[in-house]
Amino acid sequence: MSRRRILLTSVFKPFAVDDAFGSRAINPVELYQNQVTREQGPFSLRMFHRTWSLMFLRENISAPCTVLDFPTRERFIHELRTHDYDIVGISSIVVNVGKVREMCRLVRLHSPWATIVVGGHVTAIPGIERQIDADHIVRGEGVRWLRAFLGEDPEAPIRHPVIPSSFGFRVMGMPVTENRRSRSATIIPSVGCPMGCNFCTTSAFFGGKGRFINFFDRGEELFRVMCDAERRLGTRSFFMMDENFLLHKRRALELLALMRAHGKPWSMYVFSSANAVRQYDVRQLVELGVEWVWLGLESPQSGYVKLKGADTLALTRELQANGICVLGSTIVGMEHHTPENIWRDLDYAIAHDAVFHQFMLYTPMPGTPLHRQVAEEGRLIEGIDPADIHGQYQFNFRHPAISCEESKALLDAAFRADYERNGPSLYRLMRTMFDRYRRYGADADLRVRARVERAAQQLSGPYAAALWAMERCLRSTNRAVSDRIHELRQEMGREFGAWSRTSGAAVGRLLAWAARREAARFPTGRPLEPRTFLERTNWA
Repeated sequence: MSRRRILLTSVFKPFAVDDAFGSRAINPVELYQNQVTREQGPFSLRMFHRTWSLMFLRENISAPCTVLDFPTRERFIHELRTHDYDIVGISSIVVNVGKVREMCRLVRLHSPWATIVVGGHVTAIPGIERQIDADHIVRGEGVRWLRAFLGEDPEAPIRHPVIPSSFGFRVMGMPVTENRRSRSATIIPSVGCPMGCNFCTTSAFFGGKGRFINFFDRGEELFRVMCDAERRLGTRSFFMMDENFLLHKRRALELLALMRAHGKPWSMYVFSSANAVRQYDVRQLVELGVEWVWLGLESPQSGYVKLKGADTLALTRELQANGICVLGSTIVGMEHHTPENIWRDLDYAIAHDAVFHQFMLYTPMPGTPLHRQVAEEGRLIEGIDPADIHGQYQFNFRHPAISCEESKALLDAAFRADYERNGPSLYRLMRTMFDRYRRYGADADLRVRARVERAAQQLSGPYAAALWAMERCLRSTNRAVSDRIHELRQEMGREFGAWSRTSGAAVGRLLAWAARREAARFPTGRPLEPRTFLERTNWA
């Protein structure tokens, strides 16, 4: 057992500001506010997620280890000054390379004897070794590398940490308190995606097309991990952080068999490609507990293998009619797009009426096949700060027909059009949950009924109030959507009774006031920062 002390850290905050280290106000460290619901005003979902890679590394070594997640720069310096660390590991994505550079400098200043190890997507930057003062650059999956570096067995079985899925949840100007019944756990069955889309950073980082790294190959292994999270967190819902979870059908069906045998009424939120979803009938997905699917729509003209022969419009409607929420993902500014034809694709994407919709610019990120291709063609734009290369700002390459300025305008317009036509994602979520309740509320499978009953408790309580508030807030600005929300609220009121209607209106008035206040004070969204986490293991 190694006794070398290890500090594993994410880069320092703040994030949602413009600063000298690469933070950008336009790029907060929030998945939904940044990439999905950012144009939905006070109805945007606000939450943070831990740096899961650090938790995985900590769980799989025996050396004394500190995890410092989302520190301030000052807190990072304090940790270096007050403890003698032999190894400092820093994990980062590309946009935060400036912060990695500064943290390496701080380690050399305050802990000069420490070995600096840098991992994460930042390592895909060409020439990164010359840009930061690190001793080791680790690309790809890091558990085996760190174990070997410490003299431990790199091939020992992977131990999965217990990971609460999110924290700091806010919506409509109000903080939302999660409890053991409402929180989810994050499960990471594998990393990478064998589909290998040319723009995908995750696929490229873990080996590229045709490759992925399985931490848990069998459904039985996954079942044990989920049971542990259920026992320790009290959760019955799981965010399966796997780029294409349903692609591994054998593992999924083995897991389903065990869920049936043990009566587990679990809910799952998964990523999947259209061709993987089509391996299953809807009944299998319902019994597996799939309630949310992140589905790559890209563009009908894209030609990606994962979309071959797939009618994503019909698939989305079928899934949502069965109570399975779809988060559609559409790429803006692909090679065939022009200012004249792009809205044909965007209108088609918006017509899916997915519960959530992510729009991302076609972006050559370092390490991807697209980046290599565009660089070879001489179309990369030199001099762009890496902090501005993330798919939510503007192009970093010369597009055949769309300028950098036009790319941002088109991206923003896509988000706004989806919101204006389809309404808040929060409303769409409740509509799909209600469809799930009506279709499966009397299902013969006790597990399915138990899941639906959880949804019914939400719909008849806090969600009824949120509907009331959204209807009132949108009445003067988007009457068509307000009327659709009213219709759903009336249907739910008839189903759940007078108490639901009365309490919904009473609490709804408070939520409407809070939402209007939030919109007035923060028109582009309240700046939020994640809290700092400090965790020590194997520590004497």
